[in-house]
Amino acid sequence: MSEAVSDIAAPRGRIGGLASTLRKILREPLGAFGLSLVIIVVVGAVFADLLASWDPTRLNPRDRFQGPSATHLFGTDQLGRDLFSRVLHGGRIALSVAIGATALSLAIGAVLGLIAGYGPRWLDNLLILIFDAVKSFPTVMLALTLVTLFGPSLSAVVIVVVLVNVPSYARIIRTQTIALKSSEFVTAAQSMGAGMARILRVHILPNIIGPVLILASMDIPVVIAIEAGMSFLGLGVRPPTPSWGAILNDGFANIRESAWIVIAGGLPIILTTLGFTFLGETLRDLFDPRLRAR
Repeated sequence: MSEAVSDIAAPRGRIGGLASTLRKILREPLGAFGLSLVIIVVVGAVFADLLASWDPTRLNPRDRFQGPSATHLFGTDQLGRDLFSRVLHGGRIALSVAIGATALSLAIGAVLGLIAGYGPRWLDNLLILIFDAVKSFPTVMLALTLVTLFGPSLSAVVIVVVLVNVPSYARIIRTQTIALKSSEFVTAAQSMGAGMARILRVHILPNIIGPVLILASMDIPVVIAIEAGMSFLGLGVRPPTPSWGAILNDGFANIRESAWIVIAGGLPIILTTLGFTFLGETLRDLFDPRLRAR
């Protein structure tokens, strides 16, 4: 009976914790503003097929360079394609790459950071050397190298993001692991015969993953900027697939004919960056004990 009650109470406790966190975010003006922007971007990307009335790749040269109207909310580009539809579908690509690449970077960084922090000294030194070596490469050079080897694609963008972000996450998790591995609860688990894998999974990882997740949420706009930058340079998604960076490229190439293309490509990047940054800053302020004490 007590086990059944605890099974019911656990989900209710998690739901109550999420509701409490949401109320705290909404009390902060910047947090509420950031959350609103994030929701708008996510809803637009998820329901792009329902919200967009035009095919984002449909060509209609007769309607090229039109301004915003009831028919085309953001106007049209140099090929007559509806910019509102392209922005929504471009947001789907941007968020899928950002969330997927960030999650993969965090998973790899967590494994390597835990091993470096809890493992023997020689292994820690070897992994730190690898982290520093990878981190020393400029992002643009990594992108150019991968595109030269494999060609422009979303896979190249994801690999670049993973290579750039994994050393940062691994270093943070390594530092926290070193600080926790001599704690009393870890020592008690070791004395009871717990293996390294169980100690890392049950005792150390849950105590360090929260702040790292907040940091990862603040890195999402950085990943979106990398994807947009690579697409702007022709190193990301291939035409006619819609991308915010590709829209910006079209806008700069045709800036004399219409300024709306640049606005349509740049505005979602700005709003997404502001949304995730404000939300991440608010979450950090709420869950960092030192900031909360101030």
